[in-house]
Amino acid sequence: MKPGAKDYGAITATINKGIKGLCETDTEDTVSKFTAMAKTALADGALDGKTKRLIALAIGAAKQCDGCIGFHTKALKHMGATDAEVSEALGMVIYMGGGPGLMYAAEAWTAWQALQDD
Repeated sequence: MKPGAKDYGAITATINKGIKGLCETDTEDTVSKFTAMAKTALADGALDGKTKRLIALAIGAAKQCDGCIGFHTKALKHMGATDAEVSEALGMVIYMGGGPGLMYAAEAWTAWQALQDD
């Protein structure tokens, strides 16, 4: 990992720990329903799951959500997404978000490159 780069593996591990903790509280039902919604939203339909994940990554970058970038980058890697697919999705973030979009598109690309081996 490059100096100063975010550790998206650690970010997602920390979030997973927090989610596990929330599941041990009265919030468990809310988390469970969110997880079910995510599973439904990401299922193949008119758009395949990989396309939906590319959209989710782009939205995560546009909303400057490090956890979203980490989780969707990992999933896309496991789904066999290519550099070209990820970079084009991030190009839409730059187009729609201007300068702030470029900053987080660069963050998402860094995560994509850093998590290549995960």
